[in-house]
Amino acid sequence: MPLYIGGSQDFPFPASPSLAILLVMPLPEKDLIARIRRSSKLGVAAVLAGIGDDCAILRPPMGHEILVTTDFTLESIHFRRNWHSPEVIGRRCLTRGLSDIAAMGGQPLAVFLSLALPRQLPQNWVDRFMKGLLQLAREFKVPLAGGDTAQSPDHILADIVVVGSAPKGTAIRRSGARVGDLIYVTGKLGGGTVALQHLLAGKRVRPQDFPRHFHPVPRVAVGDFLRAKKFATAMIDLSDGFSTDLAHICEESRLGAEIFAEQLPRATVGRTPKDVDLNLALHGGEDYELLFTVPAKRLIPKRIAGVPITLVGRMTQNRKIWIKDADGTVRQLEAKGWEHFQ
Repeated sequence: MPLYIGGSQDFPFPASPSLAILLVMPLPEKDLIARIRRSSKLGVAAVLAGIGDDCAILRPPMGHEILVTTDFTLESIHFRRNWHSPEVIGRRCLTRGLSDIAAMGGQPLAVFLSLALPRQLPQNWVDRFMKGLLQLAREFKVPLAGGDTAQSPDHILADIVVVGSAPKGTAIRRSGARVGDLIYVTGKLGGGTVALQHLLAGKRVRPQDFPRHFHPVPRVAVGDFLRAKKFATAMIDLSDGFSTDLAHICEESRLGAEIFAEQLPRATVGRTPKDVDLNLALHGGEDYELLFTVPAKRLIPKRIAGVPITLVGRMTQNRKIWIKDADGTVRQLEAKGWEHFQ
């Protein structure tokens, strides 16, 4: 049964797990959908109909094209229940989709969520997951307009679909880079992977010390600015790791790149920059920053929407990616970020 809901008012479930009604399993599907449906209602011009029909009806702004992205969030692949709170998992789930919209320079219009839940999962976990997801949805004023629920054999599966829009012909694609374009990134890289290393090592991790892992913020405002100012020729979000995502830009633009190792902005996470492993910034994933290319003659602000912008390299005619170390050594940079089935 599909669920169709909006998302703006305060989520009605208790913020504290100790105050929640602890149900030993998810509510029956009909009751679960009704519980989520009561969460909030938001009158958004782009969503003409949602609740109570087989499909939502969306109306994009006049002169805009539709952007659609979908991302899985899978237990044991993207999160573990003993590492991440339900609220964090819900937020990260929606971040994945919003970050893709940001990478095209678009604005989100509506969110669709499909959840497959094991029978033994407490309803309190579902409530808190939705709380985290809808908090982020409210931050970006995007309604949760539909989805589906199902029972899974044992693990949690969440599939997020985000629909966005951009003025006709202006969406920033991966294929637009040109020889000589400069390569920039937002924020700092490697913070998400540092948190993962700590978790894998069994170390105590405080979420406030690793914000890009536990409280990621999609760079929608940055992407929108770059599109509106016609700065970026190509762009991608850094979800699989800098090396892998840069390789996607190069492949689609049929170019290569030269990267300056010392200029990569590394997340220190309580350490000095010299103690940070360069490989974490190069290959670590789930930073949800943006990588984009800009013609060399264009001047880029040092900060956009409050986010630091750093020059890290340039596009080249050679189809390979090279990295220049601090001592002047030049070596080929292989894509060693995340890739499923490897």
